[in-house]
Amino acid sequence: MAIGVWISLFAYFALMIAIGLYAMRKSTSTSEDYMLGGRALSPQVAALSAGASDMSGWLLLGLPGAMFVSGLGSAWIGIGLLVGAFFNWTLVAPRLREQTVHYGNAITIPEFLANRFPTRAMSLRTVSAIVIVVFFAVYTASGLVAGGKLFESAFSGVINIGGLSDYAAGVLITLGVVLVYTVIGGFLAVSMTDFVQGCIMMLALVIMPAVVLFGEGGGGFSQASQTLNEVDPTLLSWTEGLTFIGWLSAVTWGLGYFGQPHIIVRFMAIRTLKDVPVARNIGMSWMLISLVGAISLGVFGRAYAIRNGMDVQDPETIFIILADLLFHPLITGFLYAALLAAIMSTISSQLLVSSSSLTEDFYRLFLRKEATDKETVGVGRISVVLVGLVAAVIASDPDSQVLGLVSNAWAGFGAAFGPLIILSLMWSRTNGAGAIAGMVVGAVTVMIWISLGWNGEFMGGPGVYEIIPGFIASFIAILVVSSVTADAGEYQQIQR
Repeated sequence: MAIGVWISLFAYFALMIAIGLYAMRKSTSTSEDYMLGGRALSPQVAALSAGASDMSGWLLLGLPGAMFVSGLGSAWIGIGLLVGAFFNWTLVAPRLREQTVHYGNAITIPEFLANRFPTRAMSLRTVSAIVIVVFFAVYTASGLVAGGKLFESAFSGVINIGGLSDYAAGVLITLGVVLVYTVIGGFLAVSMTDFVQGCIMMLALVIMPAVVLFGEGGGGFSQASQTLNEVDPTLLSWTEGLTFIGWLSAVTWGLGYFGQPHIIVRFMAIRTLKDVPVARNIGMSWMLISLVGAISLGVFGRAYAIRNGMDVQDPETIFIILADLLFHPLITGFLYAALLAAIMSTISSQLLVSSSSLTEDFYRLFLRKEATDKETVGVGRISVVLVGLVAAVIASDPDSQVLGLVSNAWAGFGAAFGPLIILSLMWSRTNGAGAIAGMVVGAVTVMIWISLGWNGEFMGGPGVYEIIPGFIASFIAILVVSSVTADAGEYQQIQR
């Protein structure tokens, strides 16, 4: 492994840890500081933090891998996400920023729901915290899998840690660096590193497709298109070979945005309500550029591989393979850092949200109601480490697929929290009983759907993405239960 790669990676690791140390001095004295950055994020940091924590290694591994295999038909996932993110910024962000302050200055999603529906406060905090910790353990594992794949592909035989495989060493190194800056710096460190990581990710997704298309061996757009048409004309078709169910399962990924705690918590932390439109514009621009880059990388990376006789065993590693093949070691190291940025930005956000729920919605609620801010910050740091270790155990299987793990966790959160967040912010008749019913029905529907394999094959046809039945069932459950068990006290409180 060229020394230039290591120089770039060590510089990246040092920068992340330095940001963590800065944040520790700046904003970790209280629970609100450690878990929500004191609600003082600028629109630029909030926007890129939301985007970077959302996209994860999926953006540089999972999506290009899907495009490499299936072509433009898989791009509907990105289109669905783009639409979902826009409505999330438009409908949820301003209302959540305002109402979390109005309802008891809540600093976690479970606490907001409990304050919003006081007659079911204890049940809501408990159930929602359990859903967050369980699904985030799986979601965090997907990021560690991506880190393991990076080190296994790029540093084979170079790293030797106690006889561990390259994959296992990659999982541990990825987790270790994330834990350092997340534990010491809290939410501000996570958000600031997300901003830097988001810039690195976007730059990488502009550079890589351009070099793949127009660099040596690329042949340009027309040559790449001709190569793909000769192999399989459907690779450049948005619709050919795509069933309605397949299309629907792809575009409905966008529904998941409304229920992702690690994304919507950025809305709670943004500096002022007036900053939301600015953050939305920045975030959507970043997302559009990044998605176009990832889609182009997957499709034209396939053409490059065919033209140059490359044997790509795992399509999800096409970014890693091309980074090593096409660039100077210093640039290769930067591109590896971009992948690690995508991975770490999401892991750190998920660890912190899980830690917040364990601290505020379990420890402080059931064990130490009188806990001081200093004590809860300490418990929060311990919780970050514990959730990270559980995720590492889940990620121990090197055959795990990043896109598969992400899709399961994304659907779980989207179905459990999405309809509830929308209706709690926009429908005044939503009550506590309906909130619990929707959350439980959504999460359980997703888990049953996955366990029965209906996301792979349904009634003899293609599988239906589990977020579709989960989201619909949750939405109906909230509407029905809230209507038949109307809580006048809650309703009047909202009207005031």
